[in-house]
Amino acid sequence: MYDYQRLLFIAPPLMQRTDAFDRAAALAKAKGIALHIVAFDYLEGLATAGLVNEQALAVMRQAYVEKHRQWLETQAVPLRRNGLTVTTEVVWVNDVLDEILTHLREQPFAMVVKDIEHESRLMRAMFTTLDIRLLRECSEPLHFVDKASHAMPRKVLAAVDLSRPEDQYQGFNDRIINEALKLAMQCKAQVEILYAYDLTSMQTDAENLGRKSFLFGSNVAESLHEAQSDAFRELAERNGIDPESCHMIMGDPAKVLSIFCEAQGTDIVVMGRVHHRGLAKYIGSTVERVLYKMPSSVLVITPESPVI
Repeated sequence: MYDYQRLLFIAPPLMQRTDAFDRAAALAKAKGIALHIVAFDYLEGLATAGLVNEQALAVMRQAYVEKHRQWLETQAVPLRRNGLTVTTEVVWVNDVLDEILTHLREQPFAMVVKDIEHESRLMRAMFTTLDIRLLRECSEPLHFVDKASHAMPRKVLAAVDLSRPEDQYQGFNDRIINEALKLAMQCKAQVEILYAYDLTSMQTDAENLGRKSFLFGSNVAESLHEAQSDAFRELAERNGIDPESCHMIMGDPAKVLSIFCEAQGTDIVVMGRVHHRGLAKYIGSTVERVLYKMPSSVLVITPESPVI
């Protein structure tokens, strides 16, 4: 574990206080670590003002950056009065992803908090968004926030995946649950675990692989369900999760997660970016499918993530 940990909040380029701002401050306070707020500014209209000479353009950019820095400092004042260590930074940069990754390489951060950037389906189909690029290239825990009813989370959900165990990263489901438990303890929140399983998909995989003897019985679906139930129960028991806090629901994982969180008023879903090695991880993870659909915030960890 790092000797000195901080939480990184990536502020929106426009000067506006979002739910993610308050969530970042609440989590830093709960974890007892400092908060670093950084805004990566790049306003297309200002950056490409062709009618303005380079010198005047540089002055305009500097004025905007300074105004944004002062705004961030104003937002940080009440947080400091509340006992939180807060630093702020504004960077004018074209390639935001590269600058974020540079920040993470140069300084240790326990978690990255960021607003979800909503784009149209057409835009998401044509271009890979910054959020998705971060998911694919950042190994630190990523906390994406949309609308947060509570700055301090009250309900934490660990979303696990027990399908294709032969391709699983060893112990990753336990890691997800442990991170959810730790977060819930820090925030004084309740924690539940959910396994959403697509039985049809698993049955097809099993029949193609033909590795397990029980798969050749007369009732393949029943055998699969029983095996998955046993594995889920064992996972919950060894992590000390009460049976009433465990939920195993059949259906498409992305849809099940969204519906469950909406019904339960979940504040944060802790889930893995990838669960499987090999070709499966390149097909498109569940978290990429649910990121823009979830009614709650999402905390994404990877097998190589540092300890929160």
